[in-house]
Order: sequence, then C-alpha cells, then structure tokens
Amino acid sequence: MERVMLLSFSCLLLLSLAGLVKPTEQVVHGFRSLNSVIEKNIFVLAGQSNMSGRGGVVNQTWDRIVPPECQPNPSILRFNSQLKWEKAREPLHFDIDVTQTCGIGPGMSFANTIRDLDPSIGIVGLVPCAVGGYHGTKISEWEQGTSLYNQLIERTKSSVTKGGKIRAILWFQGESDTVTSEDAEMYSKKLKKLILNLRADLQLPQLPFIQVALASGQGHFLGTVRKSQLELNLPNVRCVDAYGVPLSTDYVHLTTPAEVRVGKLLAKAFHSFNSA
Repeated sequence: MERVMLLSFSCLLLLSLAGLVKPTEQVVHGFRSLNSVIEKNIFVLAGQSNMSGRGGVVNQTWDRIVPPECQPNPSILRFNSQLKWEKAREPLHFDIDVTQTCGIGPGMSFANTIRDLDPSIGIVGLVPCAVGGYHGTKISEWEQGTSLYNQLIERTKSSVTKGGKIRAILWFQGESDTVTSEDAEMYSKKLKKLILNLRADLQLPQLPFIQVALASGQGHFLGTVRKSQLELNLPNVRCVDAYGVPLSTDYVHLTTPAEVRVGKLLAKAFHSFNSA
C-alpha cells in the first residue's frame, strides 16, 4: 500500500511539474476535487418557498420522490451553505431554507433542461439562495442591505472564486406581497430596484434576470403582483408564467410536476437569450 501511495504521489508530482495539473487543483482518488478551479456556468436561485421547493412536501414531510427531470448529474453542482461545491441533488435548499421542510423546486429541472438544450454548456453550478421561512418572505425583505440580500450577494460572489461565470439570476417570489394592496402596488417599483441593485453590487450591469409570474398568492391581490411581473420592462429581463400549474392542497405551493414545469420554462427562457 505504501509503495502504491508513493508511486501515486510521484506521478502527481511529475504531472504538476509538467504543467498538466494546476497547483490550485486537488486530485482526490484520481479525480479533481469539485472545489478546485473548474469553469462553471453559474445560476443563482432566489426568492421564497416555491423557489426553494415544496414539491412533494405534506405536513412538513417530503415524500422523497425525485422525478426523472430532477435526477443528479455529475455535471450539475450545488453551492452549499458552507460555500463549497458539491454534486447537486434534491432538495437543493435543505441547508439554506432551514426553518421549513424543503422538497422539489425548479432548480434541478432547470439545470437538466439547460444541458438538454445545449449539450456543450459544460458544468452547471446552482447557487441556492431562496428562503421561504415560516410565513414567506416579502420583496421588502430582499431590499439592499437586508440579511437575505446580503446573503445572496455573499454567496454569489463566493461561488465564482473557484472558477466560473454568473450566467443568470432566477427569481420566484411575490406570494407574500399579495396580502395587502399597499405591498402589491409597490411590488413593481421594488422589483425593478432589486434587479438594478443586484447588477450594481455584482458589477454585472447586463446580468440576465429571469422571473416567474406567480401561480398563486397568500392574499387577494395576486392579479396586481402578476401584472407588475408580466409588464416589467428592463433590459435582459425575462418572465415565465406559472399561472395554471398544479397546486398543493394549501393552494399556495406548487406540486412536484408544477415545479418541474417551471424549471423547464426557466431553462427555455435562458436559452432564448443565446438564440435570439
């Protein structure tokens, strides 16, 4: 065993001297570590519970059913709560949206569909940042300087330190802003400001932002928020419409098939940026 280890170390040393293995990379059991320098196409997942995922969750218990569209793939990575890359698998937000049980969200369906639409895309890196909490999160809780906003910025910036490019922010939020007319009427202004602040703080003024027009709401002003989402006019902003997808028994959260569908819609919207 010692002789094998010595030979392996000698081989790695020779490869390093030859420039075939970068000094910043680690080789573990013959494979480069996921946290070495690997170029990734990075997508930030942000918003509230329907982004973090409640598909398959009933009475705080996840049924653990993972559909084919959400299966793991060695080329799909996840940025965990410890700011480390790992192989992505459901539920993506289990260590981010920690006060509730997470299930299937749109993230894995998005990633697998992106790879189907563009097989040459390479490594897809997902950065979970969505938080639903006990009662959802209003857009005011995502304003610049808040803890949720700061966490999003910190995680996004940290995700590129081991190689990669931020390709888009995926946003699914607003159910909590349907409760009062005041919140619903201010949604458009706050969403626009959020997008501009994110682009400024990430120093990516043209960063694509793909939002989901709500399928449901916690209050009576769903139409007002949806109107704001569908009519928002900013460069490099797309909107996919989730209205009509299957809802769970609480009439707020999406079912697993609905989350899969939203992920596919987001992927097609991102793909349209490159094919336009």
